[in-house]
Amino acid sequence: MMTLERFEEASELVKKVTTPTKLMYSEVLSEQTGAKVYLKPENMQVTGAYKIRGAYYKIHTLTQEEKEKGLITASAGNHAQGVAFAAKASGCKAVIVMPTITPLIKVNRTKALGAEVILYGDVFDDACEKAKELAKEQGYTFVHPFNDLDVSIGQGTIAMEIVQELPTVDYILVPVGGGGLISGVATLAKMLNPKIRIIGVEPAEAASMLAALEAGHPVELPDANTIADGTAVKEVGELNFEYVQENVERIVTVEDDELIGVFLDMVENHKMIVENSGLLTVAALKQLDLRGKKVVCILSGGNMDVITMSSIVQHGLIQRDRIFSISVLMPDKPGELVHVAKTIADANGNVIKLEHNQFVSTNRNAAVELRITIEAFGPEHKERILNALATEGYKPRVIGTKLY
Repeated sequence: MMTLERFEEASELVKKVTTPTKLMYSEVLSEQTGAKVYLKPENMQVTGAYKIRGAYYKIHTLTQEEKEKGLITASAGNHAQGVAFAAKASGCKAVIVMPTITPLIKVNRTKALGAEVILYGDVFDDACEKAKELAKEQGYTFVHPFNDLDVSIGQGTIAMEIVQELPTVDYILVPVGGGGLISGVATLAKMLNPKIRIIGVEPAEAASMLAALEAGHPVELPDANTIADGTAVKEVGELNFEYVQENVERIVTVEDDELIGVFLDMVENHKMIVENSGLLTVAALKQLDLRGKKVVCILSGGNMDVITMSSIVQHGLIQRDRIFSISVLMPDKPGELVHVAKTIADANGNVIKLEHNQFVSTNRNAAVELRITIEAFGPEHKERILNALATEGYKPRVIGTKLY
């Protein structure tokens, strides 16, 4: 059971392996919402996520014999690194089963933390079944990513730190995947102060906790296809579900498109890299009326590969109309290209890509095509640039933007 005594024990234990993640007051988010918004940056942990907390406390609960035999888990992300790091700190052997499609950087990072890595299956479920099979064969202790109350207690230590630092907190927003984090945070927060309200946030395409609460029990979604891959869980844990039922006020969902802009804001306004799952709580602020309240958004992790990062940034710039592409038809004569460029420059637009197509028409004197990708300050500036080109008679047409 999750008791205050065990939470207090865990809170002291995890200090041995965690990096202090002090609350960060966000002036930008506070101005936007009318609330006092604080960020709990678990993306700054040594493994890049909060998962180390639950893994370390879980290992503490094992017998000496179990520790000597070692532990095993399945993961393609944060849980793998959390278990690997915690096991190394505890002097335990750790075996991590990862899907064969896991990016090499994640595999190497997990190995670097001292774990033995086994690649098996195409998806997490395959790797998980293999891990359970090896646990029985080799006598390893299987550490579930979220359906384990010891793990939830470890994750819940975040609430202890929040309340100690901000005793008058009104709301804590928590990302939800399988329920391990929110069950621990919500249960301890209510023990410390029953007036604290807990709101869980899920990706709309993987809202397994919302489905479970509506049904009254965990249910399996047909799929969980979301860019918030750290919370892409088809079915929440049955062990922590009742704690969520009892201690969580509300679950809200966030569309993937909303996370793209929030990633850009987090980089530009707070100078932090936060993975999509960790941004769920910040994205949710727009749909909640929290004016006058003290709010903490848990940023659960920051592990994102650079390819995904570059894609998110590009889509974010396009989404915000800070980059857009147009097609312009013009006569093929000297000086016309210079005139188009000058018109854009005079409107303070910045050309970042240009393609000249002379074969759009059989009559080149009538029309050749310019495809121009332009950098702007936002929607209003974009319209000014388009209007300036239209005034010069070019009739710009907005087209799909491709930077590469």
